Amino acid sequence: MPLHSLTPLSNHAILGLWLLEEPAATLLHALPPHYARSMPTGRDETRSTQWLAGRALAHELLRELTSTSAFLCNDANGRPFFEQLPAFAVSLSHSGQWVACVLRTHGRVGTDVELVRDKAQKLAPRFLSEAEQADAGDEAVKHSLYWSSKETLYKLHSRRGLVFKEQILLDPFKLREAGVLTGHLLLENSRSKHQIHYQRLASDYVLTYCLE
Repeated sequence: MPLHSLTPLSNHAILGLWLLEEPAATLLHALPPHYARSMPTGRDETRSTQWLAGRALAHELLRELTSTSAFLCNDANGRPFFEQLPAFAVSLSHSGQWVACVLRTHGRVGTDVELVRDKAQKLAPRFLSEAEQADAGDEAVKHSLYWSSKETLYKLHSRRGLVFKEQILLDPFKLREAGVLTGHLLLENSRSKHQIHYQRLASDYVLTYCLE
């Protein structure tokens, strides 16, 4: 099975990457029967395969941190969690052939993987502030990193209704193969500052993740 990598982020957190190559049937056969019964309906084969690979990857990470058996579910906000391990924090993302997962024994986490494409640049006025648009310029990778970083902070917050352009803001940064961005969550009654790690996967994908 194409598990790409497992990277410890601390003594209590781990990042996993999966390069998706196998069909949905192969993934389903490798997972506990629980997931055959809980698969979302109405999805095309690609999205179903990504959903299954995310569960397979989450279980690979789970085995690295505990011997406890658990099933991955989603709460009312769509946030994944292990039903038998409610203190554990899980974040999942998939795009194209890549699936990413961060698992931590406590706290909050967020991760996002994105295919670099023109869509992020075209939609930039909807999700980037004027300062962020100016910093991104005409660089497609930078636009995708801005979008991915905001998705990561959105997942970290794990509440619906945030306005990306106004409530999730990022400081300007110099584009590298890997680095750390500074992000800000501006909520009604609080403001918080976060460090978002990023890296480029091959030449056409970006990955971001954040631990609270």
